[in-house]
Amino acid sequence: MIKVITYGTFDMFHEGHYNLLKRARELGDYLVVGVTSDSFDNDRGKLNVRNNVLERVEAVRQSGLADEIVIEDYIGQKIDDIQKYDIDIFAIGSDWTGKFDYLNEFCKVIYLPRTEGISSTLLREQSTEIVKVGITGCGRMANRFPAEAGLVNGINVSAAFDIDNEKANEFISKFPDISIYSSYEELLDAVDAVYVATPHLSHYENIKQALYAGKHVLCETPMVLNGDHAKELYSIAQSNGVVLMEANKTAHCPAFNHLIVMIKSGVIGEIVDIEASLSQLMPMDQNLRELDSKQAGGAMYENGSYPLLPIIKLMGCEYRSVRFYSRMRNGVDIYTKGTLCYPKAVCSFKVGIGVKTEGSLIISGTKGYVYVPAPWWKTDYFELRYEDINDNKKFFYKWDGFGLRYEIQEFISCILNNRASVRLRPKESISMAEIMQKFGEHENFIEI
Repeated sequence: MIKVITYGTFDMFHEGHYNLLKRARELGDYLVVGVTSDSFDNDRGKLNVRNNVLERVEAVRQSGLADEIVIEDYIGQKIDDIQKYDIDIFAIGSDWTGKFDYLNEFCKVIYLPRTEGISSTLLREQSTEIVKVGITGCGRMANRFPAEAGLVNGINVSAAFDIDNEKANEFISKFPDISIYSSYEELLDAVDAVYVATPHLSHYENIKQALYAGKHVLCETPMVLNGDHAKELYSIAQSNGVVLMEANKTAHCPAFNHLIVMIKSGVIGEIVDIEASLSQLMPMDQNLRELDSKQAGGAMYENGSYPLLPIIKLMGCEYRSVRFYSRMRNGVDIYTKGTLCYPKAVCSFKVGIGVKTEGSLIISGTKGYVYVPAPWWKTDYFELRYEDINDNKKFFYKWDGFGLRYEIQEFISCILNNRASVRLRPKESISMAEIMQKFGEHENFIEI
């Protein structure tokens, strides 16, 4: 049996991809196809990939030409795969001629003719509409947004609005190409989508107004602090045929997504315990929004959505109970520890704005555990640890910039492909909002 292997991104699967796979298959009896992972594409600067890895794998499978599909996840994997699958021929498009000659040491390398006049890049250029995005709320996160958006194809940050004229004027001085509007209604009329970066208590009305105006919405986390509000907003988005996405940067980080997929594949067995922490020391003597109970201040509202993320992603939304233990000051929690009990697991999280703790993520299973050091919410490294330390594995990734580029890329991809994000599903976002609501209502709450 002659085994052949080929690799590609296979974005926006087209005739050229099909022809390449067909030519590769004709070289032998068994074809292995490597599809680049989202994290590998991002590491190579490919933030313009339209389809996520699951969609691209499915497109290759639907072609009927691949006997086996693998995910390409790291530099050097081609050699590992050639040896692992006992490959006889490595085939790749002729535009790579000479690039993979080094593989001749391991198997025969053949450069296949490509289909002229068609490519994923060309299709993206011809089909990609530019999504005009407006920003409401010109604070810290908004100031990071334009530069991060500039790294993503298909988006034009064209408008901004803030009820504080001083902030709006300061913003436009930094970004003169962005037009400042005098009202939120005017901004919505001028854009296709809106990035909501206003204070927490403004999110609900900002989102609702935008959705009813037929605009896509990317909202900073926590999206809302009430489960019923979250359900209502996602329902409105669905009814109006627009995308609503919570801008939790960790949820869209390539390394975190790879971590979640690995754990769900069973690498540490059945999950029994998750511990997630995030804290920062804020100046208690300053008049900050984060310290104001009337502006939804406090550690839980400010940071809670991040440690809740791995718990909800891995354990689901059907927990049996949730409890909160908080240290309060001037009506806000400066520290909160929470526990979520599931039928076969118990999970805990810690958040602080006036108490400092180790900001790590530990996921314990029946075969081993995962350790992600601080700051785990900017995941760029994690370890799989086992009883036999010789089995331990370390994984390294890139975390670029402030991380907003990952959520922006997913947001634009969801709009252009008319789909919902699987990285933070509506039901998961709703579940986190419900937990925030339970905290706000002091359900199972103990002050310490």
